[in-house]
Amino acid sequence: MKRNYYIVALIMLTFFVISFITNIIGPLSPEFIKDFKLSDLMAGVLPFAFFIAYGLVSIPSSMLLQKYNEKIIMTVAFAVAFLGSLLLAAEPNYLTAVLSLFLIGSGMAMLQVVINPLLRTSGGEENYAFNSVLAQLIFGGASFLSPLVYSYMVLNLSHSNSSGVFSVLQPLVPAGMSWISLYWLFTVICIGMFVLLLVSKFPKVELKEDEKAGAWKTHVMLFKKPVVIAYFIALFCYVGTEQGVSYWMSQFLFQYHKFDPQITGANAVAYFWGLMTVGGVVGLFLLKVMDSRKLLVLFTIPAIICLTIALFGPAQVSLYAFPIIGFFMSVMYPIIFSLALSSVSEHHGSFAGILVTGIIGGAVVQILIGGLGNLIGLRSGMMFLYITFGYILSIGFWAKPLITNKTIFDTKEN
Repeated sequence: MKRNYYIVALIMLTFFVISFITNIIGPLSPEFIKDFKLSDLMAGVLPFAFFIAYGLVSIPSSMLLQKYNEKIIMTVAFAVAFLGSLLLAAEPNYLTAVLSLFLIGSGMAMLQVVINPLLRTSGGEENYAFNSVLAQLIFGGASFLSPLVYSYMVLNLSHSNSSGVFSVLQPLVPAGMSWISLYWLFTVICIGMFVLLLVSKFPKVELKEDEKAGAWKTHVMLFKKPVVIAYFIALFCYVGTEQGVSYWMSQFLFQYHKFDPQITGANAVAYFWGLMTVGGVVGLFLLKVMDSRKLLVLFTIPAIICLTIALFGPAQVSLYAFPIIGFFMSVMYPIIFSLALSSVSEHHGSFAGILVTGIIGGAVVQILIGGLGNLIGLRSGMMFLYITFGYILSIGFWAKPLITNKTIFDTKEN
C-alpha cells in the first residue's frame, strides 16, 4: 500500500506520549509516600495498579482489534487515560491514585497493542526495522524528558508570583502537592491526542495470518510449551527489573542519602532513561558484530555490578551508579523479545500478546520490593532484583532461537 508518513509521525508522537506518561511514576514515588503517608508496601501497590492493567487488557485488546479498527481502539485508549489523569488531578488521594494508574495503564496497554502493526503498514515493511528503532529512541527521549518537566513545573509552581500557565495551575493544585500539576498536564495531552486522532484518516491494516491474535484456545495451547513460559518469565523479569530500578531509585536516594527527590532524584531517573536511549544506539551497532545472546550476557553482568554499587556505595557513587544501570539494560527488551519470537515457528501474533502480558512483572516485582522493604528495609528489598537480573543473564546461555541475528561476519561468510 501507499506509505502514509502522517500516520508514521502520529505513531511516533503516540510512542512519545506513552513514555512521557508512563515513566514519571518512579520520580513521583517519594511524593506518593510523603503526601499519602504510605508504607513501602502501599507504595508498591501504585505501580502494581498501573502494570497489572497490561496483564488484564493486552490480550483482550488484541482480539478487539480484529473487530474494530485502530482509530477506534486508540481514541478509546486516550479517553480512558484522560479519565484516569483527571481523577487523580481533581481528587488526589491514595485510592484515586490506585484507580487512576490502573485506568492510565489500561489506556497505554491498548495503545501498545495497536501501534506496532499500524507502524508496519503505514511506514512499509521494508522500513519497519528502522522505524521501530526510531520509535524506541523517541520512547527513551520522552522518558528522559518527563522527570525534567516534573522538576521544572514543581520549581515554577512554588513561586507565589507565577505567571502564564502556572498561574492557571496554582488554584487547581493542593498546597504542598505541586506534583499534581503533572496530571493536569496529562489530561490536556490526552484531550489533544483524542482530538488529533478523531480528525486523522487511518489506513486499513491488513495483518498477516501469523500476526493475528488467535482464539483463547491458541493462547492456552502456547502456554503449554516450556519455551513460551520461559520467555513469558523473561519479559516478566525484565519489566520488573526496569521498573524496580526506576521506581524505587529516587526513594532509595532520599531515604539512604537524603537527596532531594524533586530535583536530584528526578534527574537521576531522567538520566537512567537517557542512558538507556544511548545504550540502545550502541546496542544497534554491537548487534551487527556479535550474537544477541552474547551481547545480552555482556550487558547484564555490568548491570548487576552497577546495581551492587548503587545499593552499597557511598552517596555520590550511588547517585551515578543507578542511572548507569539504564545504559546496560538498554538491549535487554529487544533482544529478549526477538529471541522469543525467533524460538517458535507459528502463532507469532498470539505469542506477542502473551509476551506483552509479561509486562505485569512491573506490577508484581514492585509489590515484592515494597513488602520486603517494610520487613527488612528498602535496600534489602531491592536486592530481589538480583534474582530477576539472574534470570535475564541465564537467557544468554539457554536460548536456542530457530533463527539468530545476522551479523556482518555472516555476510562476509556468504
